[in-house]
Amino acid sequence: MDHMDHSNHAHMNHDHMNHTDPTMAPSGGGHEGHMMMQMTFYFGYTGVELLFSGLVINTAGEMAGACVAVFLLAVFYEGLKIGREFLLRRNQVNVRYNSMPVPGSDGTVLMETHKTVGQRMISLAHMLQTVLHIIQVVVSYFLMLVFMTYNGYLCIAVAAGAGLGYFLFSWRKAVVVDITEHCH
Repeated sequence: MDHMDHSNHAHMNHDHMNHTDPTMAPSGGGHEGHMMMQMTFYFGYTGVELLFSGLVINTAGEMAGACVAVFLLAVFYEGLKIGREFLLRRNQVNVRYNSMPVPGSDGTVLMETHKTVGQRMISLAHMLQTVLHIIQVVVSYFLMLVFMTYNGYLCIAVAAGAGLGYFLFSWRKAVVVDITEHCH
């Protein structure tokens, strides 16, 4: 059996191990004062670091403002997705219809028609789509990182904003149902 003497450990300074705030924890390696990422969902509004190291929420009012901003960002993201689809459909060029024979189940031959849509690479429409795509990707990563704070208030704001954005913008989205698809 190992009978080590631990009596001199009682005199060690443990001040750096104070974990009163659930969002704060020493990161180790001599980097005291840095915040570690929360790894479980929590509802709090003090010491919540949002996207940037200088953007720290410390009051209920700041949390309410951050939730409104995140909510609106999520609504904007959903609108941007649908807006890009609308612009793409509006700017389609080179529409072609191709018919091809498809064998039927009873030995007959059916004609299946496919619509092919093209767009020019060097065009104002494609350049606009590219810029909007970049904005959409950046906003989506911001929303993901906000969700990854695991702060319950901010997560609810992301989900509620995305839900309202979908409700407001996606109802006009055309839904195409392929009746020949049997693997749903």
